[in-house]
Amino acid sequence: MMKKLSLSLIFFIGSFISLHAAKVDTIAVHSPSMNKNVEVVVVAPTSIKADAPVIYLLHGYSGNARSWIGIKPNLPEIADQAGIVFVCPDAKNSWYWDSPKDPSYRYETFVAKELVNYIDTHYPVKKDRSARAITGLSMGGHGALWLAFRHTDVFGAAGSTSGGVDIRPFPNNWEMNKQLGDESSNREVWEQHSVINQVDRLKNGELAIIVDCGYGDFFYEINQDLHGKLLKYKIDHEFQVRPGVHNADYWRNSIDFQILFFRKYFEK
Repeated sequence: MMKKLSLSLIFFIGSFISLHAAKVDTIAVHSPSMNKNVEVVVVAPTSIKADAPVIYLLHGYSGNARSWIGIKPNLPEIADQAGIVFVCPDAKNSWYWDSPKDPSYRYETFVAKELVNYIDTHYPVKKDRSARAITGLSMGGHGALWLAFRHTDVFGAAGSTSGGVDIRPFPNNWEMNKQLGDESSNREVWEQHSVINQVDRLKNGELAIIVDCGYGDFFYEINQDLHGKLLKYKIDHEFQVRPGVHNADYWRNSIDFQILFFRKYFEK
């Protein structure tokens, strides 16, 4: 009898949790600029309140819209607990640029304009930069800062974890030359499309910024360089370094600190 009761109780609790877990939608968002649908994973709180804040989470090279939910399986629980909507677009290996070489890759326009407009229209979120943050890992860390630095009217907070924030030391890596052309013959384009060279666009205080990288990461030095440049331009930001390398174990931990940073920003 006790065994049957226990099993019934477990079933009831499991059913209750499943009924009250955040909603995970996999949707197709049309991009007019690219004339195609883009897969997007949206994690929304079960009891989503009007004017909910949004964190856009960008994947890294070779990733996709499901990368973050794979790295951080408890993202739905975080969404429920914090009342935050998480939006994870599939951006291929675009580095989140509008490619000057390939007109079918316009992911800056897609994420910063088309996707934001879609989320604002289809979910009960606050339609203001004060309730929008964007961050990502690796290629997505570059992408998040690239988009936020260039669209401060859209995003109020930005982050990067293990971000490729300076592309110039890696001219033959991660298909960047498909988007920008060979570095040797397109040097100015590479200069213009590197996050670290976008810092001079910023005014202090217009973005809440958090950057982190592991000591053992091959992007560690360029993140230190970005930190130094932000200091040089007197741009307030939070810079965190901790043990770790370029892998999911690091990002699974680091994203908790970034979400906390954004929650504090939203609550201001």
